[in-house]
Amino acid sequence: MKILVCISHVPDTTSKINFTDDNTKFDSNGVQYVINPNDEFGLTRAMWFKEKQGAHVTVVNVGGPETEPTLRKALAIGADSAIRVNVAADDGFSVAKQLAKVVQDGGYDLIIAGRESIDYNGGMVPGMIAGLTNSNFVNNCIGLEVDGTSAKVVREIDGGKEKLSTTLPLIIGGQKGLVEESDLRIPNMRGIMMARQKPLTVLEPLNIDPETASVKFEKPALKGAVTLVSPDNLDELISLLHNEAKVI
Repeated sequence: MKILVCISHVPDTTSKINFTDDNTKFDSNGVQYVINPNDEFGLTRAMWFKEKQGAHVTVVNVGGPETEPTLRKALAIGADSAIRVNVAADDGFSVAKQLAKVVQDGGYDLIIAGRESIDYNGGMVPGMIAGLTNSNFVNNCIGLEVDGTSAKVVREIDGGKEKLSTTLPLIIGGQKGLVEESDLRIPNMRGIMMARQKPLTVLEPLNIDPETASVKFEKPALKGAVTLVSPDNLDELISLLHNEAKVI
């Protein structure tokens, strides 16, 4: 089985986010980048298929040279090879088209992507890849088993879980629950050294005009002042809720 894991290069959630050029561009200075958490769950599941079923695992990213350390980390975790499509990931539809070309050229059986990246939270790329490649697609995936060309999938739905049966080729939008957080892997020294020898192929992109562009960014408004009310003063609390908060 050939598995392709889509890897997004995203800011660490602990990074302080700022914008430049009148809030029209993201300021990457001093920002630590990591594998998108949803993609990391998918990569860990792919490692299980590699170890238990002998699958070959390739990771792919759409981005410039600055994303290669993230791909190397994925190789150190255990992926067999990596692909970088040499173009900035500025538009979801363009990214999906670039990845769809990789999928079609590589003849992959299973494509694992995160349901969304934690930077722009678009949540559109996995479904678009499925549409462009005419592949089966399951989003919000929290369970995956493959037997030959058949797959059993569990996805999260409102109020519960849904179990599905489908066939390969299959694209999933994975998330937390696809593997346990305790199963996530930290590259060891041996993995880091081996990653240096594994192939990282750089592909030139398709000539695609972006369908969307970011116009401006805005941080959430600062939280307002908090009024503390004694638990013994119920009348004051009711008055504040009625006259100031206007919620009753």
